[in-house]
Amino acid sequence: MPFTKLIKNKAYYKRYQVKFRRRREGKTDYYARKRLIVQAKNKYNSPKYRLVVRFTNTDVICQIVYAKIQGDFVLASAYSHELPKYGVKVGLTNWAAAYCTGLLVARRVLTKLGLHEQYEGIVEADGEYTVTESNDEGARPFKAFLDVGLKRTTTGAKVFAAMKGASDGGIYIPHSERRFPGYDVESKELDAEVLRKYIYGGHVADYMRELQEEDPEKYSRHFSRFIASGVDADTLEDMYKNAHVAIRADPSIKLSPKPKEEPKTKYYRKKRLNAKQRKDKIRQRIAAAERASQ
Repeated sequence: MPFTKLIKNKAYYKRYQVKFRRRREGKTDYYARKRLIVQAKNKYNSPKYRLVVRFTNTDVICQIVYAKIQGDFVLASAYSHELPKYGVKVGLTNWAAAYCTGLLVARRVLTKLGLHEQYEGIVEADGEYTVTESNDEGARPFKAFLDVGLKRTTTGAKVFAAMKGASDGGIYIPHSERRFPGYDVESKELDAEVLRKYIYGGHVADYMRELQEEDPEKYSRHFSRFIASGVDADTLEDMYKNAHVAIRADPSIKLSPKPKEEPKTKYYRKKRLNAKQRKDKIRQRIAAAERASQ
């Protein structure tokens, strides 16, 4: 029998689907995920933590996650919508807000593990490249790997703002300075002043001043929430500085009190009538109608 090549037709490719659903939906990079969760066998089932950073249109999400056979478990989490409690009322998705959210999740997980006093990190951010080092005595620093998901890792991306905040908060995250804003490719050096400017929202302040001079109408429309909150270009840096201090002072979760639930009213279904009762009910209705007509 001669060899015949099997040519897959259109019907086959219409039914063909990728193995994993989240890969089909474009939600998970399984090549990266495998390397972020696979642990060496000589670690004796110790969890491999990762700093998961995700962005929505209105929020920055930072989580410390570890994987089990059952799935992912979240050790600690922080959201940028919590920042108004620390004084940052506007601009909850910009670079400086992502830094604050990373700092918040770092201080929160270290407080939970009892390492917040041993590893304070960088108390006042100066934009210098630093990595958390272990102390001579006591426990080693909490280690986590950055999980960017499907986010593009371009130079200056906000995902690295959250990583920088978590690193300055006292978590050991292996990284280099190449993707921070202010890094020069030719000289291979990081300009700490540029990075510090981004941490305290200096780039936003420059844009506010520029827009206010060139187009006041657009400025009032574009920064309407800033104006309503009383935040301008000169007070922006102080706002973020105070937020960093407030986060370090109390990184605990502040849950809003739940309203008391009213007791639910019980509803009972009417008992079904038998044939004799139904006929008697109709007889009573007819009799009532006759009395009403007289």
